[in-house]
Amino acid sequence: MNIREYLAQGRPLLFDGAMGTYYASRPGRAEARCEPANLDAPEEIAAIHRAYLEAGARAIRTNTFDLGGDWNAAQKMVESGCRIALEAARPYGAYVFADLGPAPREGALSPGGCYRRQAELFLAQGLTCFIAETLPTGEGLPELARYLKERCPEAFLLASFAAGPDGITREGLSIRALLQRVAALDGVDGVGLNCVSGPHHLLELVRGLDWSALNGKYLSVMPNAGYPTVLGRRVAYRGGADYFAARLADTARSGAAIVGGCCGTTPDHIARAARALEEAEARPPALPARPREEFSPRLGQNRLRDKLEAGRRVIAVELDPPADDQVEGFMEGVRALREAGADAVTVADCPVGRPRADSSLLACKIRRETGAEPLPHLTCRDRNLNATKALLLGLSMEGVHNVLLVTGDPIPTQDRDEVKSVFNFNSRKLIRYAAGLTGQGLSVPLQIFGALNVNAPNFARQLELAREKEEAGAAGFLTQPVHSPRALENLALARQALRGYILGGVFPIVSHRNALFLNNEVAGVSVPEDIVTRYEGLDREAAEALALELSVRTARDMVPFTDGWYLMTPFRRVSLMARIMAELA
Repeated sequence: MNIREYLAQGRPLLFDGAMGTYYASRPGRAEARCEPANLDAPEEIAAIHRAYLEAGARAIRTNTFDLGGDWNAAQKMVESGCRIALEAARPYGAYVFADLGPAPREGALSPGGCYRRQAELFLAQGLTCFIAETLPTGEGLPELARYLKERCPEAFLLASFAAGPDGITREGLSIRALLQRVAALDGVDGVGLNCVSGPHHLLELVRGLDWSALNGKYLSVMPNAGYPTVLGRRVAYRGGADYFAARLADTARSGAAIVGGCCGTTPDHIARAARALEEAEARPPALPARPREEFSPRLGQNRLRDKLEAGRRVIAVELDPPADDQVEGFMEGVRALREAGADAVTVADCPVGRPRADSSLLACKIRRETGAEPLPHLTCRDRNLNATKALLLGLSMEGVHNVLLVTGDPIPTQDRDEVKSVFNFNSRKLIRYAAGLTGQGLSVPLQIFGALNVNAPNFARQLELAREKEEAGAAGFLTQPVHSPRALENLALARQALRGYILGGVFPIVSHRNALFLNNEVAGVSVPEDIVTRYEGLDREAAEALALELSVRTARDMVPFTDGWYLMTPFRRVSLMARIMAELA
């Protein structure tokens, strides 16, 4: 019978386990990719397929998850991998799925183009069942679904996403939104989850799904065998087979039509799962409607948000964090800025890649001890997604609900051998991830700001990135300092192109030396030569008077294009910032 007839019976379809980790566990294979073994050791791959089939799997995946970037080699691996899998499955009457990993974003082909080319190779070998698995996004799936429907109307397509226990992929996307979006595609027969999470956490994600959002599509769940641990120099999964089998049976009873295993699952895991599924009740043919309880976010106290929403101009003032543990002067500056009229105090996250006091900890201290509204900067440079979520949860607990999310300056060259940048993601991904945490850990929505470089030579590209940030969830932007007519023109373009709030950047130049430094050593800042020249020979008092004059003029010039100002304090000169705010009041 074809696969749709099988699934219509109401019994779960059991897939195999993890080819990659099982192959790597064999003697002499710890560092080897399994896909080239289709050509180098076909009998070994065939033996693994048979082991899973003997264990009770009724569907197996071709050994083609990672085909690499060489299309000639990929074609040979696909041809051999399909032949091996089909021959292994034939005596058992099992289904063979063409296995597609995440499509690469880099290269000549788009993700959709890459999938179409791979699908063509598999169709030529007679395969009509496809699984695109371990996906962090839905990129390429619409094109793949359309291509299969046109070329092979009977094709069956299963799209499976990799999410952590919190239901968020490594691209910062909510699994609920992804499943709903992909389930709505014509040509997609099933959606699901695999990898990253163990059986308990995927079961919890399944139980929290809004089934009506799956559009009647089959649900697939293939968890890891628990979580990895390091044994010597090897990564191993120590999740017990009986425990895995019990949770997988619970997952089938909860509505999953297709189940199987991912990283760490062996033929023993699948054999015990097969026995557990035999004892489980048959799944009803139609997925039960279980509407998810609607989440109602709390607004929380956020004076900056309230003022912006009311259409009133705001002033956010940046104060550099201390480079040591002496915080008294910094806190005095915060109090002075608040008294002078600052609506928010922003704190940079280790500016120019040099370690300073943590911006988030200072934000919490600011709110507790001064009552000022903090706006900490968070970069992508020094923490991964787990650390970022932990930090955002802590900020929310402390009542800090405004953040500026930026990529961050790279670590200076001489430090790179000892200090490593993380850069697990870029600022757009970080914004999307943080925005998706509302209802996924955060009860109070964050007001997220992004950075906008109005001094960039290719400002059109900056606007494209800014629009992507808005789509990801940014409510507004803080710009780089405006010193030139070109920067002001770019600010006007941003006002026309963007729908979010814009706080125009103002940086008071306080000396000739300071002007030269900004022009030559600070990325994203451009000071016209005529302004640099005006500072020549001025003493501190005269230079500060000129800084006041230029800063106020610039701030007033940008009023038609902005919702407020982002003032950057030079060298802790809080009194100068107070004078500027007084002039702008």
